[in-house]
Amino acid sequence: MNGELLSLGWPLALVLVAFVVAAATVTGVAGLGPWLAPVTAAVRCVVQLGAVSLVIGLALGSMVWTSVFVVGMVVVAAGTAARRVTGVLQSRGMWMVLPIAAGVVPTLGLGLVSSVIPAEPVAVLPSAGILIGGAMTATTLAGRRLVEELDSQHGAFEAALSLGFTRRQSVGVVARGAAALALVPGQDQARTVGLVTLPGAFVGVLLAGGSAVEAGAAQAFILIALLAVQALAVAVIVELIAAALLLPASLTLAP
Repeated sequence: MNGELLSLGWPLALVLVAFVVAAATVTGVAGLGPWLAPVTAAVRCVVQLGAVSLVIGLALGSMVWTSVFVVGMVVVAAGTAARRVTGVLQSRGMWMVLPIAAGVVPTLGLGLVSSVIPAEPVAVLPSAGILIGGAMTATTLAGRRLVEELDSQHGAFEAALSLGFTRRQSVGVVARGAAALALVPGQDQARTVGLVTLPGAFVGVLLAGGSAVEAGAAQAFILIALLAVQALAVAVIVELIAAALLLPASLTLAP
């Protein structure tokens, strides 16, 4: 394969089609949701990656375009997470930019200031993408768990209010533990890396010609940075929901 991760051509296309058919069949037969869901997800994946591959060529041409692309990723991630949490995409959903930025900006900034991440598009863009994706996943999971818990335990929330707790304190009493579950996947990934998985950064450095030690160092940076990114993001999403800034229309929190 001459250092390539995948061999491009019709065999790849056939394998991908087989994966989609398997996912759709199992989803439908096992009653795990609409069989069409994995099909549409796969089509969007291919189309979006095809388009993004062309755009990234431009983004890697300068740090200015890289910065624009990173900002675009943050906005899209915020919109996606907001829609998952509130059920709709509306202007208030842009509050979701805060938890994602709160996790990514200081973490990526420290990496750049310390020169751990070279200030070059080819290093900044993939690093930012991984961190933004991690922040989006954590905020989505935490937000959904918070909303579900506050909905199912609304009586407990109101009881906390009646005892003199503030809305923020009442949200914490009822649902903060549920939000913390969003941190578990990232923590487990950090605990088991190398034993269970070899994530993208490790493989990428190896394919780029780096040594196994360099690959390990790069992956350690990414995974440990994700721990900070996701902790910051989840902490902020808890505060936003406690302030009633990111709630579905079906859920209201008394002041």
